[in-house]
Formats: sequence, structure tokens, C-alpha cells
Amino acid sequence: MPDGSLTRLRITLTAFFALDGFVFAGWVVRIPAIKAQTGASAGALGLALLGVSAGAVITMMLTGRLCRRFGSHPVTVVCGVLLSLSIILPPLTHSVPLLGLVLLVFGAAYGGINVSMNSAAVDLVAALRRPVMPSFHAAYSLGGMLGAGLGGLVAGQLSPTRHLLGIAVIGLLVTGIAGSSLLRQNVPPSPDRPQGDEPSGRSRVDVRTRGLVVVFGLIALCTAYGEGALADWGALHLEQDLDAPPGIAAAGYSCFALAMTVGRLSGTSLLERLGRTRTLVVGGTTAAFGMLLASLAPSVWAALLGFAITGLGLANIFPVAVERAGALAGASGVAVASTLGYGGMLLGPPAIGFMADWYSLPTALTSVAALAAVAALIGFATRRAAVG
Repeated sequence: MPDGSLTRLRITLTAFFALDGFVFAGWVVRIPAIKAQTGASAGALGLALLGVSAGAVITMMLTGRLCRRFGSHPVTVVCGVLLSLSIILPPLTHSVPLLGLVLLVFGAAYGGINVSMNSAAVDLVAALRRPVMPSFHAAYSLGGMLGAGLGGLVAGQLSPTRHLLGIAVIGLLVTGIAGSSLLRQNVPPSPDRPQGDEPSGRSRVDVRTRGLVVVFGLIALCTAYGEGALADWGALHLEQDLDAPPGIAAAGYSCFALAMTVGRLSGTSLLERLGRTRTLVVGGTTAAFGMLLASLAPSVWAALLGFAITGLGLANIFPVAVERAGALAGASGVAVASTLGYGGMLLGPPAIGFMADWYSLPTALTSVAALAAVAALIGFATRRAAVG
């Protein structure tokens, strides 16, 4: 493909990553309001939030197969429509079981678009021959920052229903514009594309490669656990434990998302300078330190600083893990790594909710620091198996 076509495709995919973050952040900043609306306890809310991750994990492997059959671009557009429509469902609920069911639908759309757009991005990275994967995830973080910032501004003026309906309209508009462009573009298969992604569905990926894909998936799991914890519980931690007003509580996720955006915008340069292994190790160590500060800080401003440090540390771990899995095994690799990764979100909400009931929410959030350290250790332990 000509360089101009690759550039247009990169811009189009960037729009979908930003949309994904924007929609998801719009939901998470309204969690305290919907918690009060449903009368849920911390543990019950954790079980309801399980619906997002469960829906995502259930659909991810299916999405990988759909991408192989129909192509990642059409699947991305369809999932963008479903994501935009499903965001209006949570504020319509008034009981915990119903909230869990609608979050299952929302999670299915969220998981589908993550696999399909990451698969498309892996193809584009191979065509560009540069480690630009973090730039796509920077767009996701930027979208999250904008969505959380908007939520903080309107939290006191608009009900969750009106707020999320507005986000649904924006989502459909962006999907319509970017989707029409995406459907007209494609990337030719890379000559070293894994043969397991052939239409026949036959997998010739060896056992060592499958093992490495699982390893990258475990690294993604540790990272997604942290991202999901801050998205689902960060605002509640600031509001409940540190007495922050709703606007400041919503700004907590904005600080985290802004830091991730900055880290990911510099991710390509960082990867070219340090390589993938050092990026994983340094990132995991930084995130562990930041989350200990955020969870145990005695003041709102110290916690916000901790959220920012955590965002910088986690910024490039998930993109590197998914990109390496996709480079090794194509859409199947992306699906496996994403499924394991969002398994972290599957474990995170109920685990933190139950730990918060048993101990306290700040204590529960220290588990994010522990798993970030585990990600760093895995990255270091596999440095000889995973080149770069």
C-alpha cells in the first residue's frame, strides 16, 4: 500500500481507539451515581461490574474467529455501533441483577471492538515496520481522559441517563464517519503472517509460540487488572475514603488516563530506545510504586499523583503484550492475549469488592501494585525467550 493509504488507515484506526476509551470512561465516572441508584453494597457492585469483563471475555475468542472470516475492519465497525448503543443501558436499571445483565451486553461489545481493532492495528504495525502500537493505545487513553473530564463537568448537572445518551449519539456519529473510511481500506497480509490465520483455520503455530502468546497474555492480565481497578474503583476510593467531591473524584481517572496518554505517545520512541523487555520491566516497577502511593495516600492530591505515576508505568505494557502476541499468531494471538488480559478485569472488580468488604478499599487497591510487580518479573524472566 502507498504510504498515504497507510497514514489514512492509521488515522481511522486511531479514531476507533479514542472512541473506545471515550465511551468506557463515560460509563466509569457515573459508577458512583449508578451504585447509589441501585442501592448496591461494595461487594454487590463488584459482582455487577463482573458483567463487563465477563461479556468481554466471552466474546473475545469468537471475535478472533470473526476477524479471520470477515476481516477485522467490518467487525470493528459493527462492534463500534453495538458499543455506542449499549452504553445507554446501565442508567436505566434500578437493581443489581439487572445492572449485571446490561453490563454483560456492554462488555460483549467492548470486548469485541478491542479484539477487532487491535487485530487491525497489528496488521498495520507490520506494514509500517515500526513499533507504533502504543500510539493507538494513547488514543484510547486520550479518549478516556476526555470522557472522564466531560463526566466530571456534567456530573452535577446531568443525570446519568442524559449524559450516557449523549455519549451514545457521539459514538454513533464517530462510528459512521470513521467506519465508512475503514471499510474502504485494507492492509495486504504480511509475508511473515502466521499461517494459523489462513481461512482454512488450520493452526501451524508451534508449542513454543503458543506458550509465548500465553506469557504475553499473562502480562496483559496483570496490566488490565490495574486499569480495570482504577476505572471501577478509583473514583469511589477518592470520594469514599478521602472525602473528595464528585468532580474531583471523577478527575482521578482523568489523571490516570492523561498519564497513560503521555506515556503511550512517547511509547514508540521508548520502545526503539529500550526494547520491549526493558519497557515491560521499568513500566511494571513504576506502576507498582505509583499504586502503593495512590492506595495508601493520606490526601486527595497525593492519591492523584499516585494515579498519574501508575498510568505512566502501565502505559506501554498492554500494547506491547498484545502486539507481540499478534505478531506471533495473528488474530488468534490477539484474541488469546486479550482474553487473558481482560481476564484481569474479570478478576479485578469482584476481587477488589470482596477485599474492600473484608478489609478496606485502600488495602484492596494495593493488589494492583502487586500484579504490576508480577508483570515486571514475568517480563524479566522471559527476556531470553522474547527477543526485544
